[in-house]
Amino acid sequence: MMSKDKFRKAFALHICLIFTTLLIAVQIYMEFRSPQSSSFLGRLPTPDSHSVPDLSRDQGRRRSRGRGADQADLSRDMVIKRQVSFVRSLKRDPAGLAAVGGTESPEKLADCCPLQHQHRKSQRWHIDLQPWASPNHSLEDEAKRFLDYITSPQQISCGNALENGVINNPWITGSPWLACLDGRYSLAQQIKKKQCRVYSLGLGSEDKQLEVSLAKAGCEVHCFNPSIKVPHVQEAKQLWHHRLSIDWRDPNPAIPPNKQHSNTKKLGTILNDFGHRKIDVLKADMESAEWKILENLVLENVIDKIGQLLFEVHLHWPGFEVSGDDSTVVRYWYSLLKELEHSHFRLFHSHRDDSKPQVFLQKNLLNASSSYTLSWVNTKWRHQELNRPILSLGLKLDFNFQYQVEAREQ
Repeated sequence: MMSKDKFRKAFALHICLIFTTLLIAVQIYMEFRSPQSSSFLGRLPTPDSHSVPDLSRDQGRRRSRGRGADQADLSRDMVIKRQVSFVRSLKRDPAGLAAVGGTESPEKLADCCPLQHQHRKSQRWHIDLQPWASPNHSLEDEAKRFLDYITSPQQISCGNALENGVINNPWITGSPWLACLDGRYSLAQQIKKKQCRVYSLGLGSEDKQLEVSLAKAGCEVHCFNPSIKVPHVQEAKQLWHHRLSIDWRDPNPAIPPNKQHSNTKKLGTILNDFGHRKIDVLKADMESAEWKILENLVLENVIDKIGQLLFEVHLHWPGFEVSGDDSTVVRYWYSLLKELEHSHFRLFHSHRDDSKPQVFLQKNLLNASSSYTLSWVNTKWRHQELNRPILSLGLKLDFNFQYQVEAREQ
């Protein structure tokens, strides 16, 4: 009899425990599901929780207190927003902080805590297309505007130009590849300090005399050529070759590297991989890939890290992944060149290659050549010591690549 009573009591106790556990589980479930309650994460303090009002709690109070309370809370929220906006504006404007009695002057703030990426541009997805050259969108009008832009008198004069290792007047000589050594811009100064960097993009068949000259002058020269047999080779003290091809997109990460046709990367990616922050001269002969590469440089703001651009452009067909009818293609080309102009690049040299077929998009049009070599200088890359008298640099490189610098103060 006693064993039956103990069994019943134990059974009843188990039932009570199970029922209590169910009630606790239901209560916890209702706690999470309730719209009036915050989650555990919502109740945890955050670093900015002291300055961010709890809007869900305020809305619950407003429902219970009526319209008058709503207006009072609305005015209070507006005051909070003004205060937050005021604090943020002071963070952006050190002068404002000093004006309202801040403890630090703008000069001290700038010295101790420089604002990072203050003028950094946001990445874009497409270039800004220029208006059509004429209302009827004709190919001749687009081609005339484009050809006038690349063949008209240069947008800026370059006092000295480095032509295949020898200083010459760019308006007299006929070399396709010219680098601007005008004392107003940074390249001449960087060569003098042995701190210049050159990137040469190609497919292995182009002339490398300019690269060798700049390397002998003290520049750090990197040639990218996918046809060489080894990943990296050093030809001279300042001249390297890399088995890489510059593209307007990075390789597909889903494809194993050993199954990719070639080792291609975007220029911005290579800069990061090499730890380089700037390029004084970028020379490129990419056989019709230049348009998409230029577009990538503009859209990803890599163009701001370049001092001079020396590009061979090909006009016999639209180029890789450039689509549309002929008028649309030429408008796109022209818009890309205007993007360079908006990035402070000015054309200082244009060379027409008469050895190539004289066709323009497979047509005999306006006596145009199918290939031009264009050279731009970034006018923002000025000589750094602007407050000192300007130095006119005479840079002499003879055919034995002996480098001398003669500076005379004007």
